[in-house]
Amino acid sequence: MTYLQNIGAYFLMIAEMFRKPTKWSVMRTLILKDIDDLIIGSLGIIAFISFFVGGVITIQTALNIDNPLIPGYLVGFATRQSIILEFAPTFTSIIMAGKVGSFITSSIGTMRVTEQIDALEVMGINSLNYLVFPKTIALMLYPFAIAIGMFLGILGGMAACVFGGYSTLQDYITGIQTDFETFHVAYAFIKTFVFAIILATVPSFYGYYMKGGALEVGKASTTAFVWTSVVIILLNYLLTDMLLG
Repeated sequence: MTYLQNIGAYFLMIAEMFRKPTKWSVMRTLILKDIDDLIIGSLGIIAFISFFVGGVITIQTALNIDNPLIPGYLVGFATRQSIILEFAPTFTSIIMAGKVGSFITSSIGTMRVTEQIDALEVMGINSLNYLVFPKTIALMLYPFAIAIGMFLGILGGMAACVFGGYSTLQDYITGIQTDFETFHVAYAFIKTFVFAIILATVPSFYGYYMKGGALEVGKASTTAFVWTSVVIILLNYLLTDMLLG
């Protein structure tokens, strides 16, 4: 399919996802399972990356403004801005495109290869609602995971300051508090919410519509990761221009 056909099929998939909903008792179980797989299962890697990247951002900032004329609180200020505005919502989402996106594509793709999706359709079940909708709802909790990432990123920067001697604890805390705008946090969560929808639907699209055998499942996962990352980066530019421009 051409890119335009893919885009059309993608939006048709989203529309079809809401038609003929699965019984709530079944859907609830699917949603809880996907929350465990996609959100709770990702908290460890999000926490680990956020903490140490926060430390790296702090160290690099401190080394680049190592001038007695520059106030020490700028280290905390720059760390806070970098983590809240870009790292936590955007770069974590690109990392999650590899972990969560590949998982979604491979799981749905495997069901396509083994004809389980065909079996659902034969039983009169809307397979898109059954497979994609729970993942979309589960990833609505993704902003909570990013909030944890923001906190741990700033905490990692604080640890780097204190134990590395790059700034005093008081200066770092002052920098975090300086010129704080609550809209920046709202902006980060708006982006995260949009990225969550992309993380749920784009990998599902490539898994659901893949053709072939087991080898093609791997290729579909790679393609899904690439296009999920591309869409996230493009939307990041558009949302930043709309909300902060």
